[in-house]
Amino acid sequence: MPSTQGTHSVLGDWSGQLIATAIHTGHDLRSDIAAAMVLDEDTRRREEDPFTDVIGAALPAQVVAHRSRFEVDLNRPRDTAVYRSPEDCWGLQVWREDPLQDALVEGSLREYDEFYSDLGHQLDEVAARGPFVVFDVHSYNHRRDGAAGGPAPLEDNPEVNLGTGTVDERFAPVVAAFRRSLSDQQVGGHHLDVRENVKFEGRALAWWVHERYAGVGVCLALEFKKTFMDEWTGQPDEAHLVELQQALAATSAPVLEALKAVGMPSGEVL
Repeated sequence: MPSTQGTHSVLGDWSGQLIATAIHTGHDLRSDIAAAMVLDEDTRRREEDPFTDVIGAALPAQVVAHRSRFEVDLNRPRDTAVYRSPEDCWGLQVWREDPLQDALVEGSLREYDEFYSDLGHQLDEVAARGPFVVFDVHSYNHRRDGAAGGPAPLEDNPEVNLGTGTVDERFAPVVAAFRRSLSDQQVGGHHLDVRENVKFEGRALAWWVHERYAGVGVCLALEFKKTFMDEWTGQPDEAHLVELQQALAATSAPVLEALKAVGMPSGEVL
C-alpha cells in the first residue's frame, strides 16, 4: 500500500544521551515502488521488524522509520541498501521486472540519504554534550519451517541478541551494564536470555555511528526474537510487548550510569 507519511519520525526528548531507533519496523511504500512490487504483503511483513518501535517507545528519544526495508534498507551500506534482484534479499522475487529500474533505485537512495542526514543532524547535538548510546532495536524470525513448524533451537537463538561487533572497547562498561540489567528483567515469568553476537553483530547503522562518532557514540544492535508475536500471522502478544518495552526501559539508568565513566577522546570525563 502506498505511503501516506514521510520516511521517518523523530520523537521524544533529545536533551539526554540515550536514543532508540526502529529502522526496520516500517511497512510503507512510495506509490511508484508499490506499483513495481510483486512480493506479497504477508511475506514482506514477515521479513520486516514490526512492533520494534513499540519495544523502544519508552526510551526518552526515538527515531522510527516508516518505509519498508524492501524499499530501502537503512541497515545496509548505501550501495546495497536497495534490493535490486532476488540475490539481494534471500532469493525473494520482489519486483515485476528484475533488476529494479535505476530511477526507482535513485528515489529510494534519496530517502536513505535523507534519513542519515537527519539522524546526523540530531546526533551531532547529542555528541556535542558528550558520550551517548543508541539502542538499535530489531527483531528476528525463529520459526522458519512454516506456520506449523517448531521454533529454532534455543542454543543458537537467544531471546535478545546483543550485537557489539564494532563497539569500541572503551564502551565495555556500557555493554556490560546493558547486558546485566536486561538479563535481570523478567518477561513472561522468566529472566530474559540475553547473549552477545550469537546471530548478529550489528550492521550499517552501528557502523555509521561508530565511524562518525568514534569514541563518543556507541550503538548496541538489539535483535529481539519474535516470541512477542506470531511471525506467520503478524499478530502481536500485546502483554508480552509491554513487558519487553518495560524491560528495555529499565536498562536506561544502569546504562547511563556506566556512560558516566566513559571519557571523551581527549581524556575529559563527564
